[in-house]
Amino acid sequence: MADASQLTRHIETFVDPSHSVTQQVASVSTIASLIKNDKLTLEKLVREMEMYLTTTDNTIRARGILLLGEVLAHLASKPLDDSTIHSLIGFFADRLADWMALRGALVGCLALLRRKSAGGMVSGTDAKAVAQSYLQNLQVQSLGQYDRKLCFEILECLLERYANAVASLGDLLIYGICEAIDEERDPHCLMLTFHIVKVLPQLFPDPSGPLASSAHDVFEILSRYFPIHFTHPKDEGIDVKRDDLSKALMLAFSSTPVFEPFAIPLLLEKLSSSLPSAKVDSLKYLSDCVVKYGAERIAKHGGAIWSTLKDTLYTSDENVFSFGPVSLQGLGCQENEIAIEALGLLQKLIVQNHTLFFGLIVADEDINKVFKTIASYKNYNEIPTETRRKLYAVGRILYVSAKASTITCNRVFEIFLPRLIGSLGISVRDSSEQCSLSEIDMMSKGCNHGALYLCIELLQACKDLIGSSEELAASVSTKETCCCLLQSFSSSLTEVFSSISTSTNEGTHDADIYLGVKGLQILATFPGGYFPVALSVFEKILQTFVSIIITYWSKTLQWKLALKALVDIGLFIERFHETEKRESYMGIVVERALASLNDFGMPFSLKLEAVSDIGTSGQNYMLKIVQGLEEAICANLSDVYVHGKSSSADIAAQLLQCYSDKVVPWIHGTGGFEEILLRFTFNIWSQIENTMAFNVQIEQKGLLDVMMKAMKLAVASCSEESQNKIIQKGFIVLSSCTSFPLKEPFQQKAIQLIKDDDNISSRDEWILSLFASVIISVHPLAQNPNLKAILYLFMTTHLKGSVPSAQALGSLVNKLGQRSNAVQISSDYTLEEVIDIIFNSTLWSFHDNCSLGTDDELINGNKIGLIDLCHGAVSSTLQIQAINGLAWIGKGLIMQGHEKVRDITMVFLECLQSNGRTSILPSEEGISGQSHDEDSYSSVMKHAADAFQILMGDHEACLSREFHAVIRPLYKQRFFSTMMPILQSLMLKSDSSFSRPLLFRVFAHIIINTPLMVVLSDSTKLIPMILNGLSTLSNNILDKDVLYGLLLVLSGILMDKNGQETVSDSAHIIINCLVGLIGYPHMMLVRETAIQCLLALAGLPRTRIYPMRAQVLQPISKALDDPKRAVREEAVRCRQAWASIA
Repeated sequence: MADASQLTRHIETFVDPSHSVTQQVASVSTIASLIKNDKLTLEKLVREMEMYLTTTDNTIRARGILLLGEVLAHLASKPLDDSTIHSLIGFFADRLADWMALRGALVGCLALLRRKSAGGMVSGTDAKAVAQSYLQNLQVQSLGQYDRKLCFEILECLLERYANAVASLGDLLIYGICEAIDEERDPHCLMLTFHIVKVLPQLFPDPSGPLASSAHDVFEILSRYFPIHFTHPKDEGIDVKRDDLSKALMLAFSSTPVFEPFAIPLLLEKLSSSLPSAKVDSLKYLSDCVVKYGAERIAKHGGAIWSTLKDTLYTSDENVFSFGPVSLQGLGCQENEIAIEALGLLQKLIVQNHTLFFGLIVADEDINKVFKTIASYKNYNEIPTETRRKLYAVGRILYVSAKASTITCNRVFEIFLPRLIGSLGISVRDSSEQCSLSEIDMMSKGCNHGALYLCIELLQACKDLIGSSEELAASVSTKETCCCLLQSFSSSLTEVFSSISTSTNEGTHDADIYLGVKGLQILATFPGGYFPVALSVFEKILQTFVSIIITYWSKTLQWKLALKALVDIGLFIERFHETEKRESYMGIVVERALASLNDFGMPFSLKLEAVSDIGTSGQNYMLKIVQGLEEAICANLSDVYVHGKSSSADIAAQLLQCYSDKVVPWIHGTGGFEEILLRFTFNIWSQIENTMAFNVQIEQKGLLDVMMKAMKLAVASCSEESQNKIIQKGFIVLSSCTSFPLKEPFQQKAIQLIKDDDNISSRDEWILSLFASVIISVHPLAQNPNLKAILYLFMTTHLKGSVPSAQALGSLVNKLGQRSNAVQISSDYTLEEVIDIIFNSTLWSFHDNCSLGTDDELINGNKIGLIDLCHGAVSSTLQIQAINGLAWIGKGLIMQGHEKVRDITMVFLECLQSNGRTSILPSEEGISGQSHDEDSYSSVMKHAADAFQILMGDHEACLSREFHAVIRPLYKQRFFSTMMPILQSLMLKSDSSFSRPLLFRVFAHIIINTPLMVVLSDSTKLIPMILNGLSTLSNNILDKDVLYGLLLVLSGILMDKNGQETVSDSAHIIINCLVGLIGYPHMMLVRETAIQCLLALAGLPRTRIYPMRAQVLQPISKALDDPKRAVREEAVRCRQAWASIA
């Protein structure tokens, strides 16, 4: 059992208000824990606390009762016997009259009322006693917010858990609730009060009971809160949103039909409000009330509801119709929230009582007037704006009416469709409404836009009704009036829509063309069992769209609309498994689209867009199109290889780009078609292998780039097994079709190739680049047939200027595993062994006669490796190539966290030092016979600096997740932390006009590619370096891109809250630097960003920035005349911000 002295100490800790809140909470937890663990009984606790519970000292009594209540709140799952609960609830109910100790009484009552039956709960009799004491003693609105919240939680608990017990209080309970909730303003309390009113009808469901007799009083209190006007500032920590309050109030409004006489008139009145939010809320509330109140009660207000609803739709002038391709999937109307809610309400009303509300629609004079008016306007442009707005409103009303149910759909078609058909130039033969196509004279008289639009709305509604659910579709008979009418008119409507869609008349508005295409699309996409047109008509629709694609390519809107419609029709066929239509679609659309690739009329880019988009509409279509694309690629590549045709090169490049952008992502997303990618890569290899005469021109280099991209993406999407096959095939082609040294002795042949002044042949370059692309994109576990030969190949060719070879080297070392984890591309070599080959192999040799000897002479001669070449051991050209290659190797190593990166970076830094050039040549002039002039040496230094961009940057061409690179987490952060101290030291020591700007370029490359959060954590030290970098880099136009990147880093710091605190002390230095960049002449983005940074600095404390106010305003005023609008706009905002600092 618990020690009495310890228990007393815990009690006194809570009761004594001088103790901290933390101590008081700990005391409650300790006492509750003792009771839970049966080390203390509740009865003993009450006996120990008797003095605190009954004392005449108001403060001590209040704290004592609160302690007991808080302890009970912690014992919700602790079993208690009925007598204990009865005694406790009786005590707390009596304490509700003790206003000085009310908080504890409320907490105790609530804790006991919330207990569940498994652990013992309050009886109905005791709950009723609590309610009676509550109603008799509490003046809720006189209490503080937290106590009011407790009061409402008690009421809520009584109504939900003890409904039968408190319902007998009848009018007394309702009056007490009204008194408690009246004039409440706190959001949390309001959420509870609205829920209380929502629950109240469950206690008094009788339409003539106590709630019904008091409905006016209850609703009058509720009505004061509508519409919700939320005024609490965001910084008050209120987690209740306006939408939460509005929804809770809406549920209270609709909780009982007895509110109907008061709610509906109020909502209709507020619907006329000028506030959009009030309109939206009124419509939402009406929608909920319509369902909850029932048809009989709503019918009393039918006329008023329809009239107000119609006016709302007519005046909702934000309804703007879009006639673009995207809107073909919908109704073309970009509705605002008011219109959406109004139409949703109308649909509920029609579904609930179609006789009443559809009758009101049919008899409405305004709607009939619109039908009479549309005949007066034959052209879209002739229709006044007001009439057009009403026309679109009527169209949405008819759409909703027809979509509501089969019955209303039939009635809409019976009443309105024949009138519209006549306005479109289609005559009805007799009273039975069997129709035929008479003379369609729209071309001479012009299209009746109003009739066309309304007709489209009816067709869309019928289609949406049938397709809304499988159950509804199964219940709709093809003998329904709407289906029969569509069947009768389908051929004629097809003719009308086709003539409009293909119209070239300048008087035909885009809206009419959109509606014509939309109409054809609707007719073509009815579900099979309700298809209103024959197969021949369906095929004619397809032919119309294909004709537009091929013939009207110069008409951008028509072309895009037709293409989008064809794609949607294809998707529809696949979704509903329309076998017969699929065959027609394949023959008319897919095959014709592929055949168009050989036509010369339409631009080839549009042909590819059409073909690729059509392919996305179905798997079978895409497979057919992929086959056609591959054939076209092979045919055009053959023309390029053999004849060197520039036109074929352009076409092949576009085909390959399409393959990369559309086909490969589709295969990757669909899955299961890896054989297509394998076939594609093998076709590329086989074609170049079998081409003996290779006449590719230099200007066709862009084709190779596109082909490499396609090869990379295709290989990357294959499995390791398929990648192994592709590597093997590529190596065979490389070995048999090129002059590269792929057999021993590697070093001797490699040196000879490097020394050879002749460039690599075009065919060898293409094969090499394609093979490098394969190596770049394979998985780390893919197998290489001869890794050592491939290494020497890439090491040699990258020194000849092959960037893909350098990137492939980086990818190789990145994907090779270290000995510790044994993850490697080839089982013959580990990463350490490959690094040894790369850095210790001889790539150049010097002899007295400058000729290459045997292997023995190689050993005795002056041997030069990759690092030596980076130091300028031969020539500046080889030095630059070596630096670039080493940078890509370093990128591969840094991404997997290899320690060799440090040695590589030191090589680059040595190249940046003015005295860093070394010479291992016999003489200062070197074997080349010419010295390093200033231009060539500065070029070397610039490449060394830019090597850090390769090391830290993200590259799409290689070493990315897409190409399975091994990426160690936080590698950029580690490199940043390593390099910053080194760079800072070098910058302080450097006084060379050559090296100092380049050191800042290195710094910029690193910090630009480092995550901003890392920079922010060390921003105090970095700010001076950033400012020096900005000042230095702004002096050279060649540094403008790096300058902009570095400025973005500073902008990121200034925009961050923590960053602003860091820069506060150095604000004046930053401002001086930024002011100098406002007039930077070489890049608009630099000027714009500098001004944005100054705007951010205007938010710093006034004491920090006020002295700089004049210094900023003067150059900002000049920026107001900047030739670029974006700069002027930023200058206006910045000037306003700084001018307001006073």
